[in-house]
Amino acid sequence: MMAMNRRLVSVFVLVLACIFLSGCSITFQSRHKSDVDKLNEFGNEIDSLNARLSQLQEEKQDELSELEKAKQLLEEKLKQEIDDKSVRLEMAQKGLAIIFLTEVLFDSGKTDIKPEAFNSLDKIASVLKENVEDRNIGIEGHTDNEPIKHSKWKSNWELSTARATSVLHYLVDTKGINPKRVAAIGYGEYRPVTSNDTASGRKQNRRVEIVILPKNMEKIQADMDKITQRKQHIERQLKKYKK
Repeated sequence: MMAMNRRLVSVFVLVLACIFLSGCSITFQSRHKSDVDKLNEFGNEIDSLNARLSQLQEEKQDELSELEKAKQLLEEKLKQEIDDKSVRLEMAQKGLAIIFLTEVLFDSGKTDIKPEAFNSLDKIASVLKENVEDRNIGIEGHTDNEPIKHSKWKSNWELSTARATSVLHYLVDTKGINPKRVAAIGYGEYRPVTSNDTASGRKQNRRVEIVILPKNMEKIQADMDKITQRKQHIERQLKKYKK
């Protein structure tokens, strides 16, 4: 009788052991499968993000290429002005800037465009109408930090704004640029490109900028930044799963 009981106990223990081992195996397999699925999910998302990032990089390059073509064309048309250092072209984050020294366009304290400047503005207008007709245009007025002494304008803000507006009216009213494309703003002395401590520095700061604005550059860059941040997050998660 005792021998039979011992056999029953042994069988019972064996059954429990089998159940326990089977449960452990199922739990391990389930956990292993879950990790594999998660790693595959991360991998697929990274592939998708990389594809979108490549697409955005192509769009950004296309945008820069179009502005670069406009820059080359303007360099040809404004060769004399560039050689005389009365105009310079600058590819900046905000777009392609055509930068006039103020004295080229205006007399001191005045806002009427000099007749001799019309030819240069006409060259620019032709490019704006024929080559970058789908781009908006920003016109910025800037001054040095010298207070206004002999002018009807209350401050450099008003003066810089009035000069930018004069250029806008010439491009729109005289040259037929679509007014929906153009905006004017005056920054006064608050965005200098160099120190106002010298006469040559103040001369450089007195300027008018006609800026050909990129169509979607800000949105493209913002999307690229978001994708990069998401990729970095996923890569951190992957490191945790691989430990």
